Amino acid sequence: MKLIREIEKEELFLSNVVKETLQLSNEKNISVEVFIKKTIGISVNIRNSIVENVEFNSDGALFITVYNKFSKGSVSSKDFSINSIKKMLETAINISNYSSSDFFSGLPNIKFLCFHAMELDLFHPWEFNVENAIDLSILSEKAAFKFDKRIINSEGSFFNGYMTINVFGNSLGMLEKYKSTRYSTYNCMIARDKNSMQRDFDYSISRKIDDLIKPEILGQKTAKRAVSRLGSRKINTMKSAVIFSSEISHIFFSHLINAISGDNVYQKSTFLIDDLNMKIFPDWLNIEENPHLKQGLGSKPFDNEGVVTKSKYIIKNGILQTWLLNSYNARKLQLESTGNCGGIYNWLISNSNISFEELLKKMNQGILVTELMGQGVDIISGNYSRGAVGFWVEKGKICYPINEITISGNLRDMWNNIVGISTDVDKRNKIQCGSVLLSEIQVSGN
Repeated sequence: MKLIREIEKEELFLSNVVKETLQLSNEKNISVEVFIKKTIGISVNIRNSIVENVEFNSDGALFITVYNKFSKGSVSSKDFSINSIKKMLETAINISNYSSSDFFSGLPNIKFLCFHAMELDLFHPWEFNVENAIDLSILSEKAAFKFDKRIINSEGSFFNGYMTINVFGNSLGMLEKYKSTRYSTYNCMIARDKNSMQRDFDYSISRKIDDLIKPEILGQKTAKRAVSRLGSRKINTMKSAVIFSSEISHIFFSHLINAISGDNVYQKSTFLIDDLNMKIFPDWLNIEENPHLKQGLGSKPFDNEGVVTKSKYIIKNGILQTWLLNSYNARKLQLESTGNCGGIYNWLISNSNISFEELLKKMNQGILVTELMGQGVDIISGNYSRGAVGFWVEKGKICYPINEITISGNLRDMWNNIVGISTDVDKRNKIQCGSVLLSEIQVSGN
């Protein structure tokens, strides 16, 4: 209760800082937006039951952006005093006086702003307790060592817990705020047999600390994953069906974000430049963005410039429905903001209503990819090439681990080659998706 009262007091203080900043800006002939983000939290890192570091965080910053006609100036500071705010406003105005005029810059259209922030159940405070945080990390590591004698070392076990206060206002009359919490645990272990050593990890993320995976279960899962990679083999170069497991399938779909972001669209630096309202996925596949999912990791009542967030289809029946736009690139494209300044929210990707085991049987023979490496994705051409590790699948059964392979293709072909998505949805990311089966991809090995 003490912590909650302190947070409420801090939230009121930050709201008053934004209000005072807006009042001071009224004396100037400018448009202004003001944003404060304050984060309070703890981070614990242990290895082999030894505490390596404990970090406490209480960090906040005030951001002011002014629009002086069509010129922009931005400043930030950790000093929230009146004198500091006055200096920040003057500095931002001076910067705008020397900035190039840009007809497309400015505050969002008032009709799109959020004047009543929706309650999304994002705030679940926990009295930060170092001893409990250390115990959570140690328990998961001990469970991993106990699970299998081939677990011989730890790369670390972590606990993070943060509370964030966001307050946003602008000279159009908006002044809204929301709070959120985020807790995570992570465990990485090393396994060894006579011929090799392998590492693997697992993690848990939640808005509520009680919804995290129990540390003993997390440790067991991590150990099982590390042991399962022992005896990894190389395979020959071939074309093969592939499944992106649910823990990495969000990465596969994340490339769509860059491909349809407003900046890349107006600069014509995306291979999807001519594909709005065109079919780019199988006709059974839908991607819905829901920023108002209760306790969602990607939920927000408004975006980074105060535009209210709304649910919408990104992909419907395989057809691209929208770009991801903020006010600036929307004006560039003669469109309206989609409320995506700062990124995406919760993307919910439809599935084929089959289990992971059924998806393996559907593939019959091919590769189950469980980890991706490298950054070999070109959004201008759509070309894709990344290192991968995983398992060889034969007759719908996982046979043995494989490593040192590269998978490559073009995103346009890869998206069209999706033949199934299973129901094993991973909810630890903004993109929530099951395992994804592609009919064919180029695999480079021996």
